[in-house]
This record gives sequence, structure tokens and C-alpha cells, in this order.
Amino acid sequence: MGNPVEVIQSVKLDDENSTLILLDQTVLPNETVFLELKEMEDVWDAIYQLKVRGAPAIGIAAGYGVYLGTKKSTADTYEELYSDFLKVKEYLASSRPTAVNLFWALNRMDNRFKKEVGKSVPEVKAALKEEAELIRAEDEKICESIGQYALSLLEPGWGILTHCNAGTIATAKYGTALAPIYLGQEKGYDFKVYADETRPLLQGARLTAWELQQAGVDVTLICDNMASIVMKEGKIQAVLVGCDRVAENGDTANKIGTSGVAILAKHYNIPFYVCAPLSTVDLECKTGDDIHIELRQSEEITSKWYEKPMAPKEVKTYNPCFDVTDHSLITGIITENGIAYAPFNESLPKMFKSTK
Repeated sequence: MGNPVEVIQSVKLDDENSTLILLDQTVLPNETVFLELKEMEDVWDAIYQLKVRGAPAIGIAAGYGVYLGTKKSTADTYEELYSDFLKVKEYLASSRPTAVNLFWALNRMDNRFKKEVGKSVPEVKAALKEEAELIRAEDEKICESIGQYALSLLEPGWGILTHCNAGTIATAKYGTALAPIYLGQEKGYDFKVYADETRPLLQGARLTAWELQQAGVDVTLICDNMASIVMKEGKIQAVLVGCDRVAENGDTANKIGTSGVAILAKHYNIPFYVCAPLSTVDLECKTGDDIHIELRQSEEITSKWYEKPMAPKEVKTYNPCFDVTDHSLITGIITENGIAYAPFNESLPKMFKSTK
């Protein structure tokens, strides 16, 4: 048997103090700082600035955030409270346009609110808190289920390549793409993980390498442009990535650079798996062409990680946060209800009808 997994809870609710507690992922690995947020402007900023990141963690933060924002309302009636709720919901929804979990969680909270029609204001607020807690608890179960399905595709001793961070700090527990690594660690699978640094925000270097090292996993950090050589040298037997949105045809949006990794994996005949909770599957989105790609500040490329700027002053930059991996490059999409294979427009809808 392997070692027990060290779990870091990155999103917490302190209801007594009306506070959302978040692990600030922007200062890792040099500092471990938990933010205590009371104002919606600070919650919005934490989501936008990637202080909380990872699709499930964003959803959990949004659920807690819209509850806390509504909790502050001094409304006397259900209708007045709903008006205040919608203001908070719409405000938080503007923070990250690509992450479908943000909207999924906010809409779920909205649906719960509507189910409480006729209830008193305190009863509705209590229901919102309960729903937000359910989002977190369900994500923990979802991650473990994804991990079990993914682990069934892997063999002990394999080399696994990851990109960005889809680990325990991006979810309620275990993560999505890292869940099988943690579960394998507990069972003594002795995986050899290669973590892409993931430019320009370095989530692989700052977050994945950090949390895997904390858990005692054999992890090796590589630059993004080294993925090809480690594949060619036979060090990689599978690629595992998370995602922020899955289209009906199986196209997936994930951190910039993911599509390049998928192209390389196809070339070297290495299976490429996307670990995706069903909350990220958007059947209304027909293809990856319909996914809005967020563009971010030039400073992330030119100066953010350097003592001095490492690019010419005022040089033009292009900094998309995500890219779309074509469904033809994906071996399988691993959900909490099973593994979807091509044709994805047939297999993905069936995942919603499945039960483990």
C-alpha cells in the first residue's frame, strides 16, 4: 500500500463570521495564505485574479459567495430578497466568462431559491446555505468517482503527463485529473508524474508540482516545450488533463497549451484523457467554436514573474487563457458516471443518465 493523501481544502465557509475562506493560489508555492473575504467585490476579484481557480473550486466559491451576498440582504419579503440575490448572482457571473462551473453553480443556487417560494426570508437564506454546502460535498464524491474510473485505465509504474492544475486545491478533494494519481498513491501504484509548468501563469510549476510534492508523489517539473521529448523518450504512457468546458461534440476548453499536448500525444500514440465532471459538460454548446476564449493582460507574459521585464517595452502580446482541444485528439472523457468515447455527441448525453 502507498501513503495517505494530504488533503488541502482550498474553499471553506465560515458562516458564523459571514466569511468565505480561500487558499490564495497566486502566492503558491512560496506562501500558504488563506484569504478571509466578506465583501462581494473581494470574492469577484478572487475569482477573476485566479486566487481561486479550477472549475469545481470556482463553482464552490460561487455557491458560497452568492449565499453570503444574499445573507447580507435586509429584505423583508421573498420577492425583495430575490431581487437582491439576482444582483449578487449577475455580479459574480461577470468575473470569468469561460468557466461553465461558475454559471452552473450560480444557476443551481437560483433554482434552489425558486423552489423556496412562499418561505420566509430566514428560511430561504438557510436553504441557500444548504445548497452551497451540497455543491461542495457532491464535488468531493464526484472527484473520487472520476479518479476511480481514470485509475481503471492506468497501470502501476506508468509515467503520466499533466498540464495546468486539476488537483485537490482546484476542487473539494482529490481533484479531477490528479484524482487517479492520489488514489494510485494510496494503493502503491508508484506513478511517475511529469508536470508541465503551464505558461504564462505557471499553474503546473506553482500548484501541481507543489501539491503533488506535498503528497509524496514522484513528480518531475518540465517546461511546456519539453513535452515532446519526454514522450519521444518513452517516459509518458498517458496524459491526464482537466477542463473548463466540454462541448456536445467532445471539443474541450482547457488551459492554454492543452491542445498542443493533445497533438503531441496523438503523434506519439499516447492516450489523452480529459477528466471532466458533468457540471463542465455543456450540451447546449455544439462545438468548441462556440466557446468564448478569455483574453488576459499582457503583463502575465512580459513581466509578472520577473524582477525586470523580459520583453521589449510596449510590445504587442496575445494572451488567450484557454485553447480548445479538438474531439478527434481525445481518447476518452472521464466523468463521474463513466468514460465517454467517440462519437461524443452520442456518449456524453448518456453520461447524464448513468449512475455508478
